[in-house]
This record gives sequence, C-alpha cells and structure tokens, in this order.
Amino acid sequence: MRFTIFLACLLASARAFTSPQLSSVRNTQTSTVFNRNKIAISSSNEKEAALAETMNGYTVKQRLREEVESPFRKVRLAFFAFSSASAFVAFYFSALVAVKANIGGYADIPPLDEALTQVAINISGALGFGALAVREIKVGQGNLERIAKGGLLARLVVEPAVEEASKRTLKEYRRNSRVIIAAGGAEYIRSLSMSLCSDQLADENILPAALAGVDVVVVPVLLDEDYNVVETKSAWRSAIPGENDRNFDSTRADEVVCFPSILSMWQEYINSDIETAKGQGFDVLSKGITITVKKNGRILRRATGLPPFGDMVGMMEVADGSKFGMPGDSERYGGP
Repeated sequence: MRFTIFLACLLASARAFTSPQLSSVRNTQTSTVFNRNKIAISSSNEKEAALAETMNGYTVKQRLREEVESPFRKVRLAFFAFSSASAFVAFYFSALVAVKANIGGYADIPPLDEALTQVAINISGALGFGALAVREIKVGQGNLERIAKGGLLARLVVEPAVEEASKRTLKEYRRNSRVIIAAGGAEYIRSLSMSLCSDQLADENILPAALAGVDVVVVPVLLDEDYNVVETKSAWRSAIPGENDRNFDSTRADEVVCFPSILSMWQEYINSDIETAKGQGFDVLSKGITITVKKNGRILRRATGLPPFGDMVGMMEVADGSKFGMPGDSERYGGP
C-alpha cells in the first residue's frame, strides 16, 4: 500500500516537471512579430500612397515641400486676399456715399470731393492688394512647377557608358556627382563626342580624367528633327571624327558619360527647356542646350552651346557651392 502511494506521488512529480510546450509559444511569438511587420509595412505603403496622391496635377508631397520652402506665403496670400476683399466692401459703400453726395439733399453726407477721395483710396487698395494676392498665387504655382520638375529630374534613368554597368536614376548621383545634360542634334552630339574622346589640340586630351576629378557626369541627349529624344548611345559610338580630331576613341570618356534611358521620361523633362530656348530664338538642334545640375540636385545653370568643360574643371567646386555649402565635405575641403 505504501509502495503504491509512493509510486503515485512519483508519477505526479514527474508530470509536474515535464518540459513546457515551447513550439506553441514560439509559433505564437513568430506570428505576432510577423503581424507587426505586416502592419508596419502596410502603414508605410499607405503613407507613401497618400503622399503620392495628385491634386490639380501635383502630389501631396510636392505641396508639402512647397509649404516648407515658403512657410509664410499662404499667410501673405490670406492677408492680401482679406485686405482686398475688405477694401472692395469699403469701395462699395464709399461709392454709394459719393453718389448721394453728388445728388445732394442727404444729411450727414460728406462733400463730394472728400467722398471721391475715399472712393479712390478704397479702389486702389482693392486693386493693389488683389494684385499682390494674384502674385502670391503665381509664385506658389511657379514653386510647384519647379518642385515637380525637380522630382522628374531625380527620376530620370541613365545607363553608364561603362560596359556591364547597371542603370541608375539621377537621384543616385546626388551628393556624389554633378550632372551635365547636353541635348542637341546629331552634329551637336558628334561635336560633344569629339571634344571628350579625341585629341583636338597638340597634346593629349585629358578632359575625361579632369572631369572625373571634379565629380562631373555628362549625359548626351540626341534630338531628331522634330525635337524628340531618340537613342543616343549608337550615335555616340559611331561618331565620325573630322580632320582635326586625332586618336578618336568613343570609349575614352566612358568613366564620365551616361546615356539616357526610358526616353519618354527624358522627353517629358526636356520639352519645356526646348520650348524656352526656341522661344528665345536659339537653334536647339545645331547649338544645343546644356543643363548643369549641382550635387544637391538643384539646377546651377541653363545655357546653349557645348559645355565649357575647361572652365568647369577649375571653378565647379566654388560655382555650385560644394566647397562651402555641402555638409560632410570638411575632410575633402578642410575646415571645421
């Protein structure tokens, strides 16, 4: 009997110290972590989708950036609009007073000269503040267009000339390189190719190495007779050197050359620059246009003709502010 009781207690003890079911706990923890990650990813996607929603042609993200860059523009707009409306209401009542003063026979009506002075002041205020309000609207619209075009510039895709290099967006060149977009007709692209890939002076052409030393990347963009962006790489590779172009090698400048890819995006971006140049009387196909992009992604200059590579090598560090205004470059340029 005692042995039976002892055996029962021993079995109960063994059961009490049996190892817990860890598999179910682990599965629960894994499921919880997975659900949390799924919720976080879903939330992030929802935020990105919300920022990408367009309203009147511009995304929420672009509008938020415009407000950050011009934080008091809407305050000024509200002030000018309210002041214009207030002056217009005052003009209405002052005009009634002027009419009564002209008719005569009303008590407590100021003289006609004084009433007309009030009318002139009020209408001037309404028109003046209204013009300032319209100006603020136009400034905001211009800022949005600039920001939208800057966003499109960042999304442009290029194919480095170096063999087997993967395609990149211009956004990936920020902080590291300056980008020179040179667009023009076939002869313009040929001249650009010769200036980088052949010896046109008595000594050897060292422009590619010099441009690489100041972090410059050149993107030639070929335009057809209808100003459409077409495939550029084959035209660059098959360029025919002239009498003064010695030792031509189309791969000599591959280190600093990229070719446009996804041409529809390039067409959308460069259309406005082409129209502006044509409106100013420039021959875009023969003279070409150049757009110089700073390391921070902003436009340094727009010009016509071939890029002045010689000047850029000597002044680029100062011209785009990198030597003084790029955080994190102290090790390269010195300073605190």
